[in-house]
Amino acid sequence: MSDLKTVVITMGDPCGIGPEIILKALSKPDIQDLCNPIVFGNKKILKNTAKKLNITNFPQDFFEKNIHNIEGADILPEEIGTVTAKGGQLAFDSIKAATEFALQDRGQTPVPVVTAPINKESLKAANIPYIGHTEIFGGLTGVEDPLTMFETLGLRVFFLTRHVSLRKACDMITEARLLDYIHRCTEALKKLGVHDGKMAIAGLNPHNGEHGLFGNEEEAIYSAVKKAQSKGYIVEGPVGPDSVFHLARMGKYNSVLSLYHDQGHIATKTLDFERTIAITHGLPFLRVSVDHGTAFDIAGKGIASSISMEEAIKIALKY
Repeated sequence: MSDLKTVVITMGDPCGIGPEIILKALSKPDIQDLCNPIVFGNKKILKNTAKKLNITNFPQDFFEKNIHNIEGADILPEEIGTVTAKGGQLAFDSIKAATEFALQDRGQTPVPVVTAPINKESLKAANIPYIGHTEIFGGLTGVEDPLTMFETLGLRVFFLTRHVSLRKACDMITEARLLDYIHRCTEALKKLGVHDGKMAIAGLNPHNGEHGLFGNEEEAIYSAVKKAQSKGYIVEGPVGPDSVFHLARMGKYNSVLSLYHDQGHIATKTLDFERTIAITHGLPFLRVSVDHGTAFDIAGKGIASSISMEEAIKIALKY
């Protein structure tokens, strides 16, 4: 593994399926042939998980060379699958240490960071002042508003708003915010090597509001798109939200700017739940993540699929 490209991986909430899917993914020969992983997490928990679930296909010195140990309180067997302050603290400490590692100047392209799922209630129980991964990375790196993109089966979806109520998301659909995001999404695509094609802005209301019959939020989209086009941006919208994701999947658009959290989540996860991967742009390094939760209901049972973690690692190396 030592001669391969380095990928940093965070353990996620130890009471969830993070340790399991990481170990399962890194035990796969094709993943071992792709990268040199450095896992930031509690070594005892990872070792116990591997032993309990009989995940054994690792190099002999894997747990010594490839695990960056994060100290923390023991997670008791009965705490697996539950919200705990200990789990929230360990998850945050793993992310913080991984971020510090990724920010070190090595005179080369920064290493990508791949994240396993965390639990928002566990973070709150540990008094961590962030609601999720994106906010944590933004706070730790000084980036005010990181840009989120999902990718699955060639469909790329950006998000104008994330962890806010639907009511607040509607208020955030402004010409100024849209113009800013059209610029930032275009630049993010260029960094990924995507220079051709047209971006689509999803509509909000049924039938794009039918000229005010069902709402007027689309007025901000029309004006933002017109101004963006005058500046040379290749963008179109609003495009009916019931069809825009299908059209992008078919190749008409190179990406879609979704207006609120679930609008884009539903589209991508319905297309392929396990292969929907989240990419955070705008950080000093590339952050890639599985796009599912801690799955407390199946944690510790050995039945969690590692496909999403494997895909996240592959996309981190791809970009």
